[in-house]
Amino acid sequence: MKSFYKEIWMDVPERMGFVNITRDVEAALAESGIREGLCLVNAMHITASVFINDDEPGLHSDYKRWLEELAPHAPLSRYRHNLTGEDNGDAHHKRQIMGREVVVAVTEGQLHFGTWEQIFYGEFDGRRRKRILVKIIGE
Repeated sequence: MKSFYKEIWMDVPERMGFVNITRDVEAALAESGIREGLCLVNAMHITASVFINDDEPGLHSDYKRWLEELAPHAPLSRYRHNLTGEDNGDAHHKRQIMGREVVVAVTEGQLHFGTWEQIFYGEFDGRRRKRILVKIIGE
């Protein structure tokens, strides 16, 4: 069995945003040479997420509104975490809701998706450089 990894660096200028990283993951898969196996895509920061869904702007807008309703950024005093000098208590909660990583099957050298599925990086405390791990195992 082969193993391959690559890090993708992300810099989202807004506090919260979603970036379609499907093409980046497909490029890593092609580089790996693996034809059958599994591909893990993991946000390497505790205020960011990786998830699979539809690449539809209305859905992404709904996610932003929904997440802000569930874990609003302000008031900062809402989160005990912010007493440490941070202002990102909400971002930790948003990441918990949206998840840390995804695993996608690799079949015949392609990501084996369902209809409309795409991989997204979710940023909840942006404006600084962060990384995503792509780890692929298989034959």
